[in-house]
Amino acid sequence: MPTDSQITVDVDYEDGSDESPEDYPALEDKIEKAIEVTREGLEQYENPAVMWTGGKDSTLTLYFIKEVAEQYGLDLPPAVFIDHYQHFDAIHDFVDHWADEWDLEVIYARNEDVGSYVENHDLEPGDDIDIADLSEHNRHHVREILEYEEDSFPFLLDTYVGNHLLKTVALNDALEEYDIDGVISGVRWDEQEARADETFFSPRHDPDIYPPHDRIQPILQFDEPAVWDAFWHFVVPDTVSDFPDDGYVPQSGDDLPNDLTQDDIPVSPKYFAGFRSLGSEVSTEKADEDPAWLQDMENTTERAGRAQDKEDLMERLRDLGYM
Repeated sequence: MPTDSQITVDVDYEDGSDESPEDYPALEDKIEKAIEVTREGLEQYENPAVMWTGGKDSTLTLYFIKEVAEQYGLDLPPAVFIDHYQHFDAIHDFVDHWADEWDLEVIYARNEDVGSYVENHDLEPGDDIDIADLSEHNRHHVREILEYEEDSFPFLLDTYVGNHLLKTVALNDALEEYDIDGVISGVRWDEQEARADETFFSPRHDPDIYPPHDRIQPILQFDEPAVWDAFWHFVVPDTVSDFPDDGYVPQSGDDLPNDLTQDDIPVSPKYFAGFRSLGSEVSTEKADEDPAWLQDMENTTERAGRAQDKEDLMERLRDLGYM
């Protein structure tokens, strides 16, 4: 596991400080910065990895990584997919399909202790998990890190204990196992208030909380409309051979050119179905019937379909290593 003294990269941890998407007014400005940050991340870190959820932001980040790695002759890092046991089946199918299409190594980060408990007790989301029956590692996180005093917690992702054990602990364990020193993630300034002060290179060096590493964040400067503009005018034309080179914005799941289907497009079918943000199957609802990119992004909230108890805890969760 790398220690703080072993993370000796030459990056500017203040890059992006006091900035917002408005400082990158054109899509080309946003893309240029994303390429710059991505290249620096791939060149500076010994064992980088990209967080991939199957969602639009992490898939856009993965696109930049693939393009930069190919253009500059750099190694394509593995993708880390956090399997929290409450994904939509469509997300698993999407990740499996495009990992194969793009020849990606995928590391599946799971809290297998919690997963085994759930399987052995045939639990459904919302059922209680007895903390005393978990491993010493998980009990330490619940009692010492979270200072949680109840005897059990519900098997739900979008809660303080559930999110920490199923996502953050799973991620941190994977970082340690694979000696990952740079985590490339697709967080954005405008997506959530707790992320508004992030910089393009963000240190996570406290060994008492997580394996020391840096966060590399190439698309901080994108807002939601820009993400979709990038998809339909760059990502999809570049990765789908029969898609128009100058781009095309489909008006529905059936409105794809040249007899293409949703399976041909590196955009999750959940977005075609009206979801704006993808969380757990249990606690995420579609925002509208229209595809995500056609919805009113100016006057509605991107994460309104997500469980708000988890959203309200975001700042505390990020202090513990959440994305």
